[in-house]
Amino acid sequence: MPVRYVESSRLPTAWGVFDIHGFEDPDANKEHIVLTMGDVNNGEPLLARIHSECLTGDALFSLRCDCGTQLEAALKAISTEGRGALFYLRQEGRGIGLLNKIKAYKLQDAGADTVEANEQLGFGADMRDYSILSAMLQHLQISRVRLMTNNPRKVAAMEENGVEVVERVALHSHSNPHNEKYLKTKGAKLGHLFT
Repeated sequence: MPVRYVESSRLPTAWGVFDIHGFEDPDANKEHIVLTMGDVNNGEPLLARIHSECLTGDALFSLRCDCGTQLEAALKAISTEGRGALFYLRQEGRGIGLLNKIKAYKLQDAGADTVEANEQLGFGADMRDYSILSAMLQHLQISRVRLMTNNPRKVAAMEENGVEVVERVALHSHSNPHNEKYLKTKGAKLGHLFT
């Protein structure tokens, strides 16, 4: 069964009032959301972000990654613009799940980088599936975006789902002693662009 729309409501946040749209993926037994602000389908390119769930970074403020700071920066940018969409996909740990991510952390504690850790656990470097965006984009009638991302795979994912990416907007990540190797690995092995 394909991803399907369930319901929408208002969601007041520290960055303003968004609309929250719920979707379910019965095949993967996952639920995803999209936060929108303003008129998202007026034909003008929409400021957008694809954000994969990161419980440790988004909710527990981990310094091992840059996920939480990117999430906050994206919500703030959408609020400042007054119009945009944030796709929050339940694909923890680049698609390997929370408990496997903790196992990967343990391997990283022993010296592996984030890609090596996933591979040592028998996974690919990045297991996320962006085809699930299709139903969300169609439901919200989004066809042109300015995509906030450092990840070229997300630009390709939007285009593969029939959305024109008119601009890639870099999200600046702040390095700290806990995520420095992680950020370097994202650039060197996963092709992330930080400018």
